[in-house]
Amino acid sequence: QVQLVESGGGLVQPGGSLRLSCAASGRIFSINAMGWYRQAPGKQRDLVAAITSGGSTNYVDSVKGRFTISRDNAKNTVYLQMNSLKPEDAAVYYCYAEIYNGFTWRDYWGQGTQVTVSS
Repeated sequence: QVQLVESGGGLVQPGGSLRLSCAASGRIFSINAMGWYRQAPGKQRDLVAAITSGGSTNYVDSVKGRFTISRDNAKNTVYLQMNSLKPEDAAVYYCYAEIYNGFTWRDYWGQGTQVTVSS
């Protein structure tokens, strides 16, 4: 079994910062892309940022210059540093990873962590 466990969400004032972490564990042979999606109430789940095993990154336009995705391959962990947070960044953030579990490649998801941006 493979698990992704997220941490780091919470309440922050506009302009503040948070750092999300997501650690993958279990039957992992290889990890390709990792990343973060978010889902606000009544909206679809959208990609925020992604990073390949080689370190190439991709961001949605609305977070460019404010969010930074990174990963530690030795720890099977992906991070999302979020700066200059805005109320519209509030959502449940989900991490994902493309993992080879010894049988097949598949996407795995974390349980989600709430980010609230409010004064």
